[in-house]
Amino acid sequence: MIGVVKVKACGLIVEYNPFHNGHLYHLLQSKNITGADCVIAVMSGSFLQRGEPAIIDKFHRAKAALTTGVDIVLELPYPYAVQSSNLFATGAVLTLSEIGVDSICFGSEHGEIESFTTGYDLFTNNKDSYNTTLDKYLKEGLSFPAASTKAYHEIGLSNGDIDLSQPNNILGFSYVKAIMDYQLSIQPYTIQRTSSNYHDTEIKNNIASATSIRKQLLEDEKNLLDVSNTLPTETVNQLQSYKDKGGIWHSWESYFSLLRFKVMTMSTEEIASIEGVDEGLEYRIKDTVLSANSMYEWFESIKTKRYTWTRLQRIFVHILTNTQKNEMNLIKQATTVPYIRLLGMNQTGQAYLNKIKKSLDKPIVTSYSRDQFPMLEMEERATNAYYSVLKPKQMQKLRKQEFKSPIIV
Repeated sequence: MIGVVKVKACGLIVEYNPFHNGHLYHLLQSKNITGADCVIAVMSGSFLQRGEPAIIDKFHRAKAALTTGVDIVLELPYPYAVQSSNLFATGAVLTLSEIGVDSICFGSEHGEIESFTTGYDLFTNNKDSYNTTLDKYLKEGLSFPAASTKAYHEIGLSNGDIDLSQPNNILGFSYVKAIMDYQLSIQPYTIQRTSSNYHDTEIKNNIASATSIRKQLLEDEKNLLDVSNTLPTETVNQLQSYKDKGGIWHSWESYFSLLRFKVMTMSTEEIASIEGVDEGLEYRIKDTVLSANSMYEWFESIKTKRYTWTRLQRIFVHILTNTQKNEMNLIKQATTVPYIRLLGMNQTGQAYLNKIKKSLDKPIVTSYSRDQFPMLEMEERATNAYYSVLKPKQMQKLRKQEFKSPIIV
């Protein structure tokens, strides 16, 4: 870990898919609450926590964030990014710890940090009971999120102030849990989400959910006018820039033909080796490939109470990237991240890195290389899969950023 640093750094755990006015509010409030001199965001790369392709690539999203007030953007490694809340939070918190943040500020439905920290104590004291109850509900066929919510409730965690059925409360609790479990010198803060809910699909005012913004963009790809009031100007610019260079905004449907081909040419044994595929799901995936006419139809034909839409999306990302269970098992056992991937920075971020870089324990990585970390090899596969739906010249041009210096705003 790094030594004492006079500059106060606040960490944000983000996806910016895309960076919208709610994210700007979170950024400004985080600076205000923590008194941070430098704000460092660790951001999912090509694919996101709920198992979706990012609407535009990591570099255009990073540039929008840096131009709008974030000082440093790091990439959350793919093996952590496309995972359930606990592993997602672990990777993000450990990355921010390695870069020296002394606080993390996250958005939540609850909005008061005390309930998260006292909730951690309650969870720790009742961990065996939680695990037993969780296992019972999983055996009854419930999905992990549903079983986990019930297990939290039965140990008293959802009986108080904090509702752990809400998506941002779940993530926030996972962040606090990671900080406490690893005994990190990071102070957690939270701010309450405003105006829109995480899963809202309709735009109601100028602070809208990323879900509703993407829905509107993908339904009406001809212009950005219908969503521009929900986005900072630079996000509008970067969305248009990526569309001009790549020809599309990414969605699951972009990958349907590729995934159908992959599944049709894989054996059931090969599908069974993919991260997340359990309990004979490989047969269900294989049996439905020829009858589906879209990714939506395919997910609907496989989805069950236990295999939720989100879980299936993650599995299909892992099929796309050929992410094996044996690779992920090694990462799940790790207690630290092997490197820090720098996507971009502004002048404040540059000054911060110059000040602390000699005391960092982990190397800062800015591009892929021949002799790279196994985790970075997985990242490169994810990048290649993400760009694979573009035309060759577009893919080659956009992929070059992976081998250039980080973005400097």
